[in-house]
Amino acid sequence: MAALRRKFGEDYQVVNTNRATTFSAPVKKKRQRFVEKNGRCNVQHGNLGGETSRYLSDLFTTLVDLKWRWNLLIFILTYTIAWLVMASMWWIIAYIRGDLNHGHDATYTPCVANVYNFPSAFLFFIETEATIGYGHRYITEKCPEGIILFLFQSLLGSIVDAFLIGCMFIKMSQPKKRAETLMFSQDAVISQRDGKLCLMFRVGNLRNSHMVSAQIRCKLIKSRQTPEGEFLPLDQCELDVGFGTGADQLFLVSPLTICHEINPKSPFFDLSQRSLSNEQFEIVVILEGIVETTGMTCQARTSYTEDEVLWGHRFLPVMSLEEGFFRVDYSQFHSTFEVPTPPYSVKELEEKNSLPSPLSTPTPALTEGHGARRNRVFSVDCINTSEDKGRQGRTGGRLPSKLQRMSSSGKEDLQRKVLLLSSQHSEKACSTGDLPLKLQRLSSSPSPGAQNRLQLKSLKVGFEPMTQSTGDLYQRSTPTTTPPTPVPMHSPLLSAGGRLEDNLPPKLRKMNADR
Repeated sequence: MAALRRKFGEDYQVVNTNRATTFSAPVKKKRQRFVEKNGRCNVQHGNLGGETSRYLSDLFTTLVDLKWRWNLLIFILTYTIAWLVMASMWWIIAYIRGDLNHGHDATYTPCVANVYNFPSAFLFFIETEATIGYGHRYITEKCPEGIILFLFQSLLGSIVDAFLIGCMFIKMSQPKKRAETLMFSQDAVISQRDGKLCLMFRVGNLRNSHMVSAQIRCKLIKSRQTPEGEFLPLDQCELDVGFGTGADQLFLVSPLTICHEINPKSPFFDLSQRSLSNEQFEIVVILEGIVETTGMTCQARTSYTEDEVLWGHRFLPVMSLEEGFFRVDYSQFHSTFEVPTPPYSVKELEEKNSLPSPLSTPTPALTEGHGARRNRVFSVDCINTSEDKGRQGRTGGRLPSKLQRMSSSGKEDLQRKVLLLSSQHSEKACSTGDLPLKLQRLSSSPSPGAQNRLQLKSLKVGFEPMTQSTGDLYQRSTPTTTPPTPVPMHSPLLSAGGRLEDNLPPKLRKMNADR
């Protein structure tokens, strides 16, 4: 059983074929989101203690942030209570002055004409507050307390109107509803783009009015533990969506695909298709911009969990060219299709590419051959340098005419022949038997100084063809029509006798005599 689990994974289960007992696949627990798909943050503040008084210090913002049901309730209650309180004050003035008892007396001058009871006082306040002015109820000049109350009523009414009507106006014009027409794709995808593995999602604008200075940001929400042992719940990490290149600045007139390149700086550097199912993270997308019609800043949010990231998928195109315009098909906005994508992480792919290929690994034999060829090329350069220095240092010493002709014939093609010799993998033998007979004869001279000089010259002579007969050697050894070059006394050709044939081995002398 343990071997099967190691082979097929920890989710491997044994299925019982007994019909009496059935097993169902374990239902995965619903993922707790930090930000809902509609952009609402799933966070509640509790145990504020004495900090609740801070809300009253910014009462206007508190009223704007309330839900519509509470705003309407506060609006209605505020006006109702203010009207009742002010109507009661007018009724109290009429009651204290005794105007209620002389309501129908034509000779009596009340504070407010035609106010007989509380309903008439309430109607007077409404007519005054709303500036209706029917003309039946009015303040007389013999009521100074009524004039003061009228001034206070006008000031209080202006303040209440400005506060409540302004609050309702701000709440109605909030750009939150503008975010309802900004769309995000239901899923994010991971596939290759331009040869690089990328995390992509799609955004769109349903309205014809543009989002000015639209900018998009991404946050990775993931719990982690530091090397010091500190646990960071819901740690936030920035995802690069083109901040350095300006790709995060959007011209949102048509649906756009936002791309995050997975590189060594990305938190998904070691994410593979297999490890994706075991990860727990949430990608929060924030789109900000200025509403063109109102000039107010709008923010739209959404999130993608690990279950909503599709490996090896790509979005279907939604743009099409019609006659005279471009058409966007939003029915395919959330659609994806599978594409060939390597299931490995970027880290694994880089490690795989960094491994040396067996074909490109140099063998020791080839390495030694290259070193030997470099040594041979270097030795030839040293020969030329030593030869030039020897010629400058010696005033009377000269090479024999035969060696001068042999060395001058191959001097122009020295570099080409050195490259030709260096391209051979097998090394030349350095014994005297592998050299031409002419060089064997010259190397048999007992003079040590001449022997060293001839050994240096032998490498230059070795560039000539190796299949020369003895007759050719004899013909090349005969003097030419040009005046002979004086040979130094220490030359190996004169050290063995006056004739060149005497220096040849007996077998070569016999072959020359037969010819």
